[in-house]
Amino acid sequence: MGLSGMMLRTGFRVPALLAAGMFSTACFAAEIEHQTDYSIALAGLPLARASFHTEVEQNRYTISGTLNSAGLVNIISPTSGQTRVSGLIGRDRLRATQYSMSYRSGKKSRAINVSFRNGNVVRASMVPKRTPLPKNWVPVTSRDMRNVLDPLSGLIIPATSRVCPNTLPIFDGESRLDIKLSAKGTRNFKTKGFDGEVIVCGVQFVPKAGYRKGREDVEYLRRLATMEIWFAKSDSVDVYAPVYVRIPTKIGPVTVSATRFGG
Repeated sequence: MGLSGMMLRTGFRVPALLAAGMFSTACFAAEIEHQTDYSIALAGLPLARASFHTEVEQNRYTISGTLNSAGLVNIISPTSGQTRVSGLIGRDRLRATQYSMSYRSGKKSRAINVSFRNGNVVRASMVPKRTPLPKNWVPVTSRDMRNVLDPLSGLIIPATSRVCPNTLPIFDGESRLDIKLSAKGTRNFKTKGFDGEVIVCGVQFVPKAGYRKGREDVEYLRRLATMEIWFAKSDSVDVYAPVYVRIPTKIGPVTVSATRFGG
């Protein structure tokens, strides 16, 4: 897999899927605007930077984010992405009503839009579509789109719920997968806005639909047993959200670190 492909697949979609939720923590009691940032690196080298902005008013939330490539990747294959989700704040989780994501990497681009109702997908579109679909494509069925979470607010876990072990059913507009979290103890973590103990979870990707069966990078992630995600508790609201992610790859670990969390 080339560097641009790694950036697009491992350096953008996977870390964003795992880590975007960490930057959307805010106080859900009044009107709030909250800005947070993170960095993505590959084997210690800068890969990308992202910023997320959250607005909360009464029981509604909106999260908007941007991602831009950095370092050598930005020279070889500039990559940028935008994402946005809005929805309702429930007692046990955030429930999206609208989710969108678009990205451009070199000459490739894609835009995804998803509408949810009560955790179920009612409409999903992707431009451009994958045509023709490969023979080994695992199609997404209507059953796959029931009781699912978006990849942004889906990673915010109320403090009254168990962080790990846990299974998060994610639908990102094209792919349906489970993120299975297993308990691995606690660690200390420090960044701007946070200094304290975090919950460490092992991560397993379980692809369900919307992918090419047997594809090398998908199979690599499916078999990988050494991924980790660290959850910190926000002081401003009673939830846990990720502050650190580590994904080993064949050319070095991809790490996602919060450079600002609640500060």
